[in-house]
Formats: sequence, C-alpha cells, structure tokens
Amino acid sequence: MFLIVLVDVLGFTIVIPLLGLYAERFGASPLTATLIVSCYAVSSLISTPIIGKLSDQFGRRPLLLISQAGTCAGFLILGASSALWMVFVGRILDGLTAGNLSLAQAYISDHTKPENRAKAFAVIGIAFGIGFMFGPLVGGVLGKYGMHYPFLLAASLSALSMFCTYTLLPKEEKKPGVLPVAEVVGPGGKRPSAFDVATYTNYFGRPELRSLYLQFFLFTFSFSAFISGFALYAERRFVTAAGHAWTATEVGYLFAYSGLIGILWQGGAIGRLVKKFGEIKLTFVAFIASIVGYGVISLIPNDRILPLALVTIVSSFGHGVLRPVLTSRITQAVGRHEQGIAIGISGSLSSLAMMMAPPTGGFLLEHGWLDGWPMVPAAVSLFGLLVALATRNRTPASAPPAPGLSSAP
Repeated sequence: MFLIVLVDVLGFTIVIPLLGLYAERFGASPLTATLIVSCYAVSSLISTPIIGKLSDQFGRRPLLLISQAGTCAGFLILGASSALWMVFVGRILDGLTAGNLSLAQAYISDHTKPENRAKAFAVIGIAFGIGFMFGPLVGGVLGKYGMHYPFLLAASLSALSMFCTYTLLPKEEKKPGVLPVAEVVGPGGKRPSAFDVATYTNYFGRPELRSLYLQFFLFTFSFSAFISGFALYAERRFVTAAGHAWTATEVGYLFAYSGLIGILWQGGAIGRLVKKFGEIKLTFVAFIASIVGYGVISLIPNDRILPLALVTIVSSFGHGVLRPVLTSRITQAVGRHEQGIAIGISGSLSSLAMMMAPPTGGFLLEHGWLDGWPMVPAAVSLFGLLVALATRNRTPASAPPAPGLSSAP
C-alpha cells in the first residue's frame, strides 16, 4: 500500500506546478486555468462516495484498479492535449474516477487488526509527505524540456501503480456482495454522498462540529486558493537572478522546499507542540501563521528568494498544522463509530473548497490585481481565526491527536 499510494501521489504532485501554466499555452486566461482545478473538485465530490459504495459491494482491489486507470487516462489526455478542451477532459476524467486514497484506506481497514491500523494509516501519511516533496521538483525540472513531459511521466507512474495493485495487492477473500463496510478512520474517512442531505444536516446540527467544519472549510479554501494560483501569480510577480520571469521550474523548487518543511513539521514537531500547548491554542497559532505567510508575500521584492523562503516556512507551518489538528478535533467531537463519516464530511468540504477557491484567485489575476491575490487566502484565514476564537469555549481541552492522523498531509 505504501508503494501504491506513493506512486499515485507522485503522479498527482508532478503536475501541480504546471497545470495553470500548461493551460495558458492553449490560450486559457488565469480564470479559465483555475477553473480546471474546480472541474476536478466537482467531479470528485460526486464520484468518490459512489466509488466507495461500489467497493463495499465488489471489493476494494477492482475499484482501485478502475480508479487508477482513470487517473492514468486523464494524465495521458493532458500530455497529448492539443486544445484547451482536452485539458478539461483530462482533469474531469481523473476526478470522476477519484478515490485512490479512500480505497487504499478502506483496504487497510479491511485487512488489519484495529490495534495495527494507526501504524498502517501513518504509512499513507509518510507516502504523501515524500510525494509532495519530490513530485513538484520532478515536474518543475521536466517542464524545462517540454510542458507535456511531466504529464506523460505522471501517466507512466499511474500505470506503474496499477501494475503494483494487480501484482502485489492480494485479492479479497470474501465474495463480492458480502464485503463488510469498513469503519474507515484514516485521513480521508468515508464520504457520504454529495446529496445525502440528512447526514450532513445531522452532523452540521451539532454546534461543536459545525464550528470545526467551518474552520476546516476556511483553512482548505485559503490553501486551495493559494496552491491553485501560485504558479500563475509567480509567473507575473517574481523574477530570477538572471532576470527572467519564474517558470514551472522555480515553482517546482519552491513547492518541493515547502514539502520538505512540511515533513519536518509533521515528523514529530506537531505531537510535541500539541502536548505542550493543546490543540485549541495550536489552532489559533496556525491560523495566525497562515495569515502572515499568505499576506506578506505581496511585500516581498520580486527578485528576493530568501524572504520568500522564510515566508514559506511560516505558511507551511500554518497549513501543515491545521489539517491534522482540526481533523483530530473532529474525531474527538464524535463517537468512534461516527469517525469515518465525520472525517469523510471534511473530505467533502475540501472538494467544495477546491471547487470555489481557485476561480476567486483566478479572477484577481485575470484583472491584474497581483497585490490583492495573496490577500484572499490571508483574509479567509483571518475569518477562520475569528471563528476559532468565537467558539473556543464550546470545545473542551483537547487530548493528543487521534492515532494515525497527525501524520496526514
């Protein structure tokens, strides 16, 4: 499972620095380029719960293969694109077959004893950390030689992941139709259907959960707005020592550096900070770090790398801490039998944020409002801080993060 998840994450993160810049090659405006991210998010919001239910009925392994095949086909279409509509089709196809992580977690939950699941889910967190460090770096370097090469490499990695799944992953012993529904308590949870109004109403009807979900949505919105538009922003805002505008290569280097910092934060620092300060105080500090990290970018001279590197440390602390800490608090606000659904709802909120946030930044970039672009994630993070402060007395003092969640990216 480590190999399968690592290869999948590498394929996904390879394209992060390139997608917006790649779309510009086909005449896309910044707003249109960011809408590509939204299309993927909408597709995955609808499809992921359906794929999860099908895997309950027919088995994790066959649905995982289908999901990986869709990802591979999507990357191939991106690499072979000759028009903008093909870029959209590639991302939509990938989104419609999304669910690799949730299926991997469900397989682990099915085939490990409860006392061993924390270690197994931690492996997924490690794979994500490695992927987010090396994927952007590889994508940025390959982008020098041709914008389509990283997408073809991502497709090859997806094909390799399919091969690993088919040859290394044991088949489920239970017959199709009687596979038990796993109680998934990993980083991705078990998503309810996008149209399951009763379940969402139930969980959002609880004041403590509603506050935490709102904070999680605002965190994800700010992070999505930043990550989806940074390449386009950097292309217009920063220059190298040689005097040329930033390309996918420079963006890839910065994302790889941010991934490395994230691994250091999550490699043990979060657990120690939680024990010393508690999760509620740490939430406040992480939102403040996000506000500063995003907001200060507009003040950095366009040719200075060191200030940008320092700001990246601050912002990576913000989003590196908020996801696992808020996820942990969500799991503590519900019974153990509800944790899978509770975390799954946070995954749906992530997809919703990824759908709404990118066009917001894309609109500002399209109109040349460069100073206003980083203010969007900063302002949303400020809103998240205010919500956390306003509702701090509703939540009890927090225990250490739930097992296996602090390593989630």
